[in-house]
Amino acid sequence: MDLRIFTEPQQGATYDTLLTVAKATEDLGFDAFFRSDHYLKMGDVSGLPGPTDAWITLAGLARETKRIRLGTLMTAGTFRLPGVLAIQVAQVDQMSGGRVELGLGAGWFEAEHTAYGIPFPKEKIDRLEEQLEIVTGLWGTQLGKTFEFHGTYYDLTDSPALPKPAQPKIPVLIGGTGATRTPRLAARFADEFNMPFGTIEDSERQFGRVRAAAAEIGRDADAITLSNALVVCVGKDEAELARRAAAIGREVDELKTNGLAGSPAEVVDKIGRYMEAGSTRIYLQVLDLHDLDHLELISAQVQAQLP
Repeated sequence: MDLRIFTEPQQGATYDTLLTVAKATEDLGFDAFFRSDHYLKMGDVSGLPGPTDAWITLAGLARETKRIRLGTLMTAGTFRLPGVLAIQVAQVDQMSGGRVELGLGAGWFEAEHTAYGIPFPKEKIDRLEEQLEIVTGLWGTQLGKTFEFHGTYYDLTDSPALPKPAQPKIPVLIGGTGATRTPRLAARFADEFNMPFGTIEDSERQFGRVRAAAAEIGRDADAITLSNALVVCVGKDEAELARRAAAIGREVDELKTNGLAGSPAEVVDKIGRYMEAGSTRIYLQVLDLHDLDHLELISAQVQAQLP
């Protein structure tokens, strides 16, 4: 079971804070540092000092870390043209020495689009499908050849399909709870499917849909990594657990129901149940980015007990 650290910087974080967490992620033996791609806070938080851009952040971290994987859950397809995104991600992959992964989603938070003058189209899933074809097509085009795509929303002619990533193939992550189109997109394009904030039962059901969709098109379902994203809150005792829950504005019982919360032993047990449902990787949504002791506890008493 891989454990990855997943942050939500739109809730309030500077680049220096993210760098500190990324370096702790690396030092404590976690597999990867991921971040959301949002430009507006959510809920009753200050959001100060304001948003940071996902791919500018990852470019910086690419030069200041050495081992961990770096990526997004999920880059909003509404924020960037697919050709530009392919260039950005390939460049950051080069800067990292081949450690980047791209989570790409349709975009959903209309208020942040309104706040920053970003178009919010109705046909987001149709656009996402074309975006996935373009990004993966550009990266996969043989050197010296050109790439063309003529779709409903995007049109590329005589593209040199450069630059190329450092990796032979940048892993692409697709996630979501949609019962039909999401599994089909994952079957076609995803190296990893992520179930965001779902129960064990819902995860098992959605994983089954993805595997079935892969089988329908003749793809080996085992080639798709299955993962979860879950809020994490661990305490050595009840007092520490309550303090950490209060710090992120949540209730302990709610966190235990909807996330990974409790003592290290409780969290290890629940992770085991997600493993039984098919998950082999969990993105730990860390909401208090200043509590590095929390990461140390998870590393020493949760991660160390996992297979």
